[in-house]
Amino acid sequence: MFEEFMGIPAHPLVLHAAVTFVPLLALLAVGYAFVPPIRPHTRWVLGLLAVGAPVAALLTKLSGDAFLERMRAANRVTPEFLPKLQAHQELGDLTLYTSIGLGVVALALVRFVPPRPAEGVRPRLLTPALQVVSLVAAAVTVYYVVRTGDSGAKAVWEGQ
Repeated sequence: MFEEFMGIPAHPLVLHAAVTFVPLLALLAVGYAFVPPIRPHTRWVLGLLAVGAPVAALLTKLSGDAFLERMRAANRVTPEFLPKLQAHQELGDLTLYTSIGLGVVALALVRFVPPRPAEGVRPRLLTPALQVVSLVAAAVTVYYVVRTGDSGAKAVWEGQ
């Protein structure tokens, strides 16, 4: 199901959605957490990205798994090259997990951080906690997106 799109391997096509949406989710989550004036304008976008980015990461992972199995079945993966692909696959798993975590944090931001704070009301403890968690989750997620993409690009360009 996730192997091809119109005769082209789906993984190189689908991964561009994850590489775009996941860092965008990270950027917007941090912006929403720390820059109150943008909250009313970006709330619904953050909510959509909180769902869409992990879905893009999931589709990328599933298409990558299907692509690897296709290459193995066709005997196009040498034993020396397989560890590089498996390392890339493991990083892709971590990217998926961290993007899901960041999506949950982003949904918590949308739910619990008001777009317009009331005048004279100090932020509850929840807001600073979500700010810290969103910053950490965004940093870890972007780290794994970059590591995964780098390992995949090196595998493709350095070859078997």
